[in-house]
Amino acid sequence: MRVKKEHMLLEDIDEIRIYDATPEDLYNPTPKEFDVEDIKINELFNNIPFDINTFIPHDGGKDFIIQGLGRFTLKIYDCAPEDVEGRLLSKLSPPVFDILYDYLSEVNANHSTKEIRFAYYNDSRLTNVSTVNIIYDMERIFVVTDNVDTTIPDNEKNKSIDKDKSNMMENFSQTGSYYLINGKYSWSHGIYNIINRKEEKSDTRYNIVFELVIPDDKHIVDEIFEASNREVSQWDEIFRIKTPDGKVKVIEVDLNSYFDERGRLIRQGWINDITPQSPNEFSKPVDFLLNGFTNSTKLALLIEPLNKKQYKFSKGFYYLIEKNYEDYDNSGDILENIAEKEVVEKIKKLYAGEISEISEIATYNVDGNPKNSKIVDLYIERFEYNDEVHSLGFLTEITEEIEKQNKLIESNELKVVLIKEIHHRVKNNLQVLNSFLNLEKRAYKNNPDMIIKHMQTRLTSLALLHEKTYNTEDFKNINLKEYMMDFDRKTEQFIEIPGEVEFETQVDEDLNLSIEVITPLILVINELTTNAMKHAFPDENMKNKKITKDIRRLDDDRAVLIMKDNGVGIKDVKNVTKSLGCEIIKSLTKQLDGTISLIESENGTAYKLVFPIHMDHTIY
Repeated sequence: MRVKKEHMLLEDIDEIRIYDATPEDLYNPTPKEFDVEDIKINELFNNIPFDINTFIPHDGGKDFIIQGLGRFTLKIYDCAPEDVEGRLLSKLSPPVFDILYDYLSEVNANHSTKEIRFAYYNDSRLTNVSTVNIIYDMERIFVVTDNVDTTIPDNEKNKSIDKDKSNMMENFSQTGSYYLINGKYSWSHGIYNIINRKEEKSDTRYNIVFELVIPDDKHIVDEIFEASNREVSQWDEIFRIKTPDGKVKVIEVDLNSYFDERGRLIRQGWINDITPQSPNEFSKPVDFLLNGFTNSTKLALLIEPLNKKQYKFSKGFYYLIEKNYEDYDNSGDILENIAEKEVVEKIKKLYAGEISEISEIATYNVDGNPKNSKIVDLYIERFEYNDEVHSLGFLTEITEEIEKQNKLIESNELKVVLIKEIHHRVKNNLQVLNSFLNLEKRAYKNNPDMIIKHMQTRLTSLALLHEKTYNTEDFKNINLKEYMMDFDRKTEQFIEIPGEVEFETQVDEDLNLSIEVITPLILVINELTTNAMKHAFPDENMKNKKITKDIRRLDDDRAVLIMKDNGVGIKDVKNVTKSLGCEIIKSLTKQLDGTISLIESENGTAYKLVFPIHMDHTIY
């Protein structure tokens, strides 16, 4: 048994830590020396949620006769009430007598009240925390132990929790967080993702991250504990851990201590996995997600943009602000380069939690230079989970579109409508993408890799579409054949192909479609391609695997897509039509104002999609 006492300046309380104590260490059986009367309110003591120990001062307060011990103390001593009553504390439990003597003597002499705290450790793990009040009354000393329920009250949790979204964001950004309240830890989902193991019941009792720190970095953890137990309320540090499966990771921690409205000291920690990766290695979910935006210089995905330390931005962001990734610090100084002050004020309100989202068009002056300005479309959503702020955003440079709008606005009403559509198309596409994410996070909540793979193929399709529209001046006439050739090449790069699969595509040369038609069309083709790759070719050794697409004009108003594979076919049509993939395809087909159906095929699976060549624009 080892005892350590330290005064906690933040709380102004003495904390007594007892390590690896056994009943034999604390309890020394000794004969009864004094007759003591039963306390008349003993029945009350047994029915209140506190542990009350009663002592009678002896020999002028040099020792204390035990009149009664509470249930918690008796459990620690592993004995019955009759084994302790009428004994001197110095003989029955010399270690406890030495620990409590100064406090008991002070309270006895001054008839005052004293508060201290006991923390019990077993194998370096915190097993119990007790707040103790020592009170003088009725010529006795009462030691009242409050074994606090350390769960976070429901009324202190955020009322608008979106747990699924929070877990998804932590998986994407490889981050996690925890609370320590009255000795009990509460860990977020992301922590288990970082340390590569499942949740265990004992995790509330000790720091499951710090226990994994490699020996060379143990001194850093000691410094953190020493600082956080004194006057330091915030601490940043980086150290290495070794996960249960043997992987060494580099961890960045941001620790804070503060008092809540009830006066309780709360310690909160944010943890970020910053393990370096090789240039071609993508081991984190966020890397796969961001990789879908790699080649986009005008469109940026912002993961945790409101977090100064744990943010992840795609390359388009750094192209826009014209800074290297290594030189950027998400400190908020970038707001000084936004010309519209009302937009800056909204971003600040979003950061403060006064609003939950912003969707604004702003002028960004690179390095504050108004001669090098860019027009951007910014969307950021903020949500909270257990008082932790998470955020997700999209940033699109629309400088060229705005310039074209200014030129076309003088032409005619149709061109004005078209340019407004261009202005909104990225946001509309991302809203579709967000809808897919919400559907799939419920269907595949136990398989985040599946969600990431599906999202990446859709991002690639949309990024290619954006690239095509950026490079043309006629946004109502995108040549479908040219686009489909690029689509097949990109699909071969990003979809996991079980062996070699040949893509064969035939498209009418003069089939030109507007962005309003081609967006849902290409997403339908993407979903059908993904389904074929997942189900049509279960045998990797199958020969001559092929997916064909034939898109022809039916008349002046309609076109048809026939898409086939030569795989194993569909055995249970009813079950397939009820799948999430089929529901997504139906939704996209409805958005396209088209009709889709399964058609007979000699082998494999074939679909027929009839869709309009022209559609009314949603902006009308």
